Amino acid sequence: MDFLEGVGPELPYLGPAVPFIAIPTTAGTGSEATKNAVLSQHGKHSFKKSFRDDKLIAKQVILDPRLLASCPKTLIAANGMDAITQLMESYTSTNANPFTDSLVRSGLLLAKDALFEWYENGSSATQAQGEMAYAAWLSGITLAQVGLGSVHGLASPLGAFFPIPHGVVCGTLLAEATAINIQAMQQREPNNPGLKRYDDLAEWLTGKQFEAQAVARAALIALLREWVIRLQLPRLSSYQISETDFARIIDNARGSSMKTNPIVLTDDEIRTILSARL
Repeated sequence: MDFLEGVGPELPYLGPAVPFIAIPTTAGTGSEATKNAVLSQHGKHSFKKSFRDDKLIAKQVILDPRLLASCPKTLIAANGMDAITQLMESYTSTNANPFTDSLVRSGLLLAKDALFEWYENGSSATQAQGEMAYAAWLSGITLAQVGLGSVHGLASPLGAFFPIPHGVVCGTLLAEATAINIQAMQQREPNNPGLKRYDDLAEWLTGKQFEAQAVARAALIALLREWVIRLQLPRLSSYQISETDFARIIDNARGSSMKTNPIVLTDDEIRTILSARL
């Protein structure tokens, strides 16, 4: 924390003493592909912040699906939804570009089935483990290039103030954040290009083509809500979060991730996301 902006003395980071080799044992954060390290502290002076430095880019990344075999179901679900959220939010980011778009599509087309194959069949789902490792790695590449969105904007204060795992935040909020983003754009910015991007996501994740945009967007939201139930992702109240905490959460949710959300959400819209999963 001596190197973390706004926390310690902000000393210059000289880098690791030995070569940094990243070997993930979960499939979710994609941190092996980024220069980010997340530091958090609970208590009176709580915070959750990213420390970023080029010296934190791994010299070598080894993705070995066999190292994922012992993951428990709760981690498979939460981490897998983190990867999917990062891919989706990279695609709808205001900084999205053709390079990251192609990586997102590649990752999502695998993850939409692999996550559930792994979740339901555990260590025997060797191909699914490899596909999720690949998807998570891609999500790290894309988030590092273009940023994320409202789910990760909320993950920062939620993770700082409460003992809620990051992947649980992503998984439990993704459907409702998607619904509010779509609703906000339809009401205030009907020509926002983000709407077409949600149509694309609907087709990729459902495997169907839709003649009407409204049907596509409804199908996407319905599918994501179904995933929340299927993966048994807990509600926010399971982590001592209540409606009285919303103001503090919202006041601290305007970080870097929220800045690349496809539309600027109002406080009431953010409150609606939280309320839906309380």
